[in-house]
Amino acid sequence: MTATDSELEPLDPAYVADVLSRPPFVQIPGVCNVRDLGSYPTATPDVVTKPGYAYRSAELSSITEEGARKMVSLGILTVFDLRSDPEMRKYSSPIPTIEGVDVVPTPVFKNEDYSPEKLAKKFELYATGTTESFMILYSQILEHGGPAFGTILRYVRDKPNSPFIFHCTAGKDRTGVIAAILLKLAGVDNHFISQDYSLTRVGREPDRAKVLGRLSKEPLFAANSEAAMRMLTSRYETMRAFFNLLEEKYGGVETYVKTYTELTDQDLKTIRSNLVVPTKSRM
Repeated sequence: MTATDSELEPLDPAYVADVLSRPPFVQIPGVCNVRDLGSYPTATPDVVTKPGYAYRSAELSSITEEGARKMVSLGILTVFDLRSDPEMRKYSSPIPTIEGVDVVPTPVFKNEDYSPEKLAKKFELYATGTTESFMILYSQILEHGGPAFGTILRYVRDKPNSPFIFHCTAGKDRTGVIAAILLKLAGVDNHFISQDYSLTRVGREPDRAKVLGRLSKEPLFAANSEAAMRMLTSRYETMRAFFNLLEEKYGGVETYVKTYTELTDQDLKTIRSNLVVPTKSRM
């Protein structure tokens, strides 16, 4: 399955503004695609994912002073940055300094994965926009992401009352994979996780021009903006395919996590407990 023309077109600004003004989106000035992973129903009746605890977003490099104050007011004092150093240098998007906030570098890929040759191969896959290509890319994220994902999961295990946010560049692929892992461990149905993933289509729209500007500097995308837009798609069906990949190639989320992060069954039980609350506690 490939992206359709309508998926590549700009969205109506009024529609975008309306969706971004409502949960699960959260407004942090200077940061795009911020969402709260709380309030999703789980397989346990009357139990939902904990609101105001785990947040996902795009990069924080352009966060404003107002945005920093908003983040701290939400209690978010820990940031997990899934990007790698060469990526930050390439896009001149360094880790910001936010008073009172601990930014933890948790790169999914190693520096050598950003060689021109390896980047070119990744961009070629992204440019096709097919579900099959995204599964190749997401398998690479799973293969390389164990240490980074383990860091985040251990934080959830050890600090259930300390909100945090995690991000990559666009807040779509690496961020989408660990968000899916967290929600899946919490017992959220694949349907709701796939819906969350697809919301990035709206969430990244305010940064559309900036992202396309960056990609236009890449030889593959310089004369092909449509290929660049295909790279940014976040279709519901893509995440559904990811769950098939996770099950068929990695034995499901729990087996993947135990194999690639060396967490135990007891760890996963604690993590699951720390990610959810009874519905009555939201009042």
